[in-house]
Amino acid sequence: MELIGESLRVHLLGVGGNKKVEQAVGNVLLDLATVAKTIASEVNRAGLAGIIGNVNHRNVHGEQVQKLDVYANDLIVASLRASGSVCGMASEEAEDIIASSAIGENSEYVVCFDPLDGSSNIDVNVSIGTIFSIYKRKTRSGGPAILDDFLQPGCNQVAAGYFVYGTSTMFVYTAGDGVHGFTLEPTIGEFRLSHPRIKTPERGKIYSCNEGHSATWDEGTRVYVESLKTRSAGTGRPYSGRYVGSFVADFHRNLLKGGIFLYPADRRDPKRPAEGKLRLMYECNPLAFIQEQAGGVAVEIDKRMLEIVPRGIHHRVALVIGSRIDVEEYLACHAQHV
Repeated sequence: MELIGESLRVHLLGVGGNKKVEQAVGNVLLDLATVAKTIASEVNRAGLAGIIGNVNHRNVHGEQVQKLDVYANDLIVASLRASGSVCGMASEEAEDIIASSAIGENSEYVVCFDPLDGSSNIDVNVSIGTIFSIYKRKTRSGGPAILDDFLQPGCNQVAAGYFVYGTSTMFVYTAGDGVHGFTLEPTIGEFRLSHPRIKTPERGKIYSCNEGHSATWDEGTRVYVESLKTRSAGTGRPYSGRYVGSFVADFHRNLLKGGIFLYPADRRDPKRPAEGKLRLMYECNPLAFIQEQAGGVAVEIDKRMLEIVPRGIHHRVALVIGSRIDVEEYLACHAQHV
């Protein structure tokens, strides 16, 4: 594909006052884009560099930590501290919020991020990614961010996006004025606009979920997924199941092609109530913001995802996200089987 679009820097900060975002927010996005180039390079050479595999400990969520998780997390933290573009950080890999550098305390923004989503797929060469979300702090600038600066509903995001490391490295973001996609041109090390004004189809032909857990789902979700296998999507054939277990990769495909992604609450532990798995602040909110800006819908069954107030930085939720008609039909089916 010939990339003829403007560079990321020109797109964000513009020329002659034609800015897409406030300069301080644009600086955060550019910092993250710079880090992503390095992460992409390390992902591509992970086997040669000996950074495939785990580090023999689990993160705050009880998940096995991969070497590249640690590398990506440390790189993002170090880069944002060095630039001073944020006053605090929250990472999926850290139990508590992360302090910025002293210069960063003058920033008005905090960032939440999943440094390497889908990292369990690293050793089988499946696309993985980095997801992030930017909020304006609630407390006054000039001091370190506090927990309350982070615990905001997703509708307060000023920008959100993700990088997907696959056959090419792509950056997709929104700042509340549509969704734009950039592809890294490796010969010049520059992100160039390749997918302006992304709009997801109103109805898709793909459903994405881990059907291995279907026995633990609620009845409404089971009935809906079974119906997709036999119904027509307006093309004379059933929906196709596509699920790779890397959320950012599944989301990216469905954003462009249309479809629905489901990670419902489940009862794998019969002694505990049904609960969701995905993290609200690092995964669901940023991708819900993008999905809505592209014309889609994101919910936790009876709630709009972006209206949920987090109970903590590691708040987990169930998620249904995707094309508008598909999500609406899921909700209608679910309501009939409560």
